[in-house]
Amino acid sequence: MFDDLFVGMAPRVVGLVVLTGLVCGLIGAGYLLVLHVLQHVLWPTEWSGAIGFAILGGVGLVVGLLVRFLGSPGDVELMVDNIHVSGTATGVRMLRSLLPTSWLCIASGGGMGPEAPLVQTTGTLASWTARRAGLIVRESRVLTITGMAAGFTVLFGAPLGAAIFALELLHRRGLQYFEALLPAVLGSLSGYAVYVAATDAGLAPVWHLPSPTSIQVADLGWAAVAGVLGALIAVAFTYLSTGLRWCARRLHPTLRPLAGGLLLAALGLLSAYSLTFGEAQINEILDKHGATVAFFALAALAKLAGTSVTLSAEWRGGFIIPLFFMGACIARAFHGLVPDTNEAVLIAALMAAANTGVTKTPLGSTLVVTEMSGFQLLPTTLLATVVTFILTSEVGLIESQRERDIVGDG
Repeated sequence: MFDDLFVGMAPRVVGLVVLTGLVCGLIGAGYLLVLHVLQHVLWPTEWSGAIGFAILGGVGLVVGLLVRFLGSPGDVELMVDNIHVSGTATGVRMLRSLLPTSWLCIASGGGMGPEAPLVQTTGTLASWTARRAGLIVRESRVLTITGMAAGFTVLFGAPLGAAIFALELLHRRGLQYFEALLPAVLGSLSGYAVYVAATDAGLAPVWHLPSPTSIQVADLGWAAVAGVLGALIAVAFTYLSTGLRWCARRLHPTLRPLAGGLLLAALGLLSAYSLTFGEAQINEILDKHGATVAFFALAALAKLAGTSVTLSAEWRGGFIIPLFFMGACIARAFHGLVPDTNEAVLIAALMAAANTGVTKTPLGSTLVVTEMSGFQLLPTTLLATVVTFILTSEVGLIESQRERDIVGDG
C-alpha cells in the first residue's frame, strides 16, 4: 500500500524499478570499463599527426561495415519516438551494432560522448524487462524512463538531475510524464549506489568548477546574458549539424562514417579540441589560467565543428557533454572580456544553457550542473536555462520530441 501511494504504481512495478536501477548501474559500469580499455589503444593521446587519418578513417570504415551487416543501431530520436508510442525504447537487436560502433567511435576520439549510447542501452534493456513482465504501456514507459535515468546518473553522478533530464528529454515544452518522476528518482539512486560501489568511484563531482562567491543582484542580469549566449551556441550547433547532415546524405550510407572519420582527422590537425567529447577537456579549460579570450573562443569553435561532423557522419555518441564544454569555453571567454563578472556564475549558467537550447531540458540541465558545482548557483543557472529555453523554442534537433498523447496512454 505504501509503495502504491508513494509512486502511484503497484508494488510489483516499484520492485522492477529498483531492480532496473541496480542492473543499469552495473551495465553502466561495464560499458564504461570497455570504453576505457579501448581508449588506452585508440584515444588521440596515443597517436598524433597524420596517423589520425588511418585511425579515424579506419574506425569510420569499420563502423560503416558493422551497421551494414548487423543492422541499424538506432538513435535517441528513434528511442524518444518509441517511448511516446509504445512506452518502450528501441529493440534489443539494435544493441548488436550500437555497442561496438559506439565504443569505437568514442574511444578513437569522435566528437560525441557515451551519454546517448549508454542511455539508449539502459533504456532498451529496461524496455525488454517491461515486455517480459507483461507491463501495460504506462508502466512500460515508467520503467524505460527509469533505465534512462540510471544511465544518465552513471555518467553525471547527479541522481536528481539525471532523473529529471531523462523525463524532459522526451518533450519540447517541459516534463509531462509526471507519474514517472519518483520512479525515475528511485531508479536513478539505485543505479548510482551500485555504480559507486562497483567502481569505487567515490562521490566527488566529475568537473571542478570554480567555487562560487556570494551571489549579487547583478549576477541575475549576467545569468540572463548567459542565457542569450547559450541560445546562440544551441542555434549554431543545430543548424550546422542540420546542414552537414544534408551534405552527408549525398554519400552512400556505408561511406558516411569513413568520410566523417577523415574529416575529423583533418580537424584534429587544426585543433586537439576538435576531437573527443570533452569530459577531460572541461577540467583542462577550467584550469587554464592566463589564457586569452581568443584561445577559449577557438576551443569552443573547434568543439562545435568536431561534434557537428561526428553527428552528421553517423558516428555514435551524445552531444550533451560537448555542449557543456562549449558553454564553459564561451563563459571563460566572456569573463575575459568582462573581468568584473562572477566567473562561477557564468560557467555554470552557460554550460546548462547551451545544452538546454538543444535538448530542451532546462530543469535537468540546471540540476546536473549545479549538483556538480554547488547549489548556491541554482537560481542564476536556472534563469539562464529558462532564457535559452524561451529563445530556442522554435529550434530543435531531436525531431521526435513532442507533447504527451493522453489518448494513447495505456
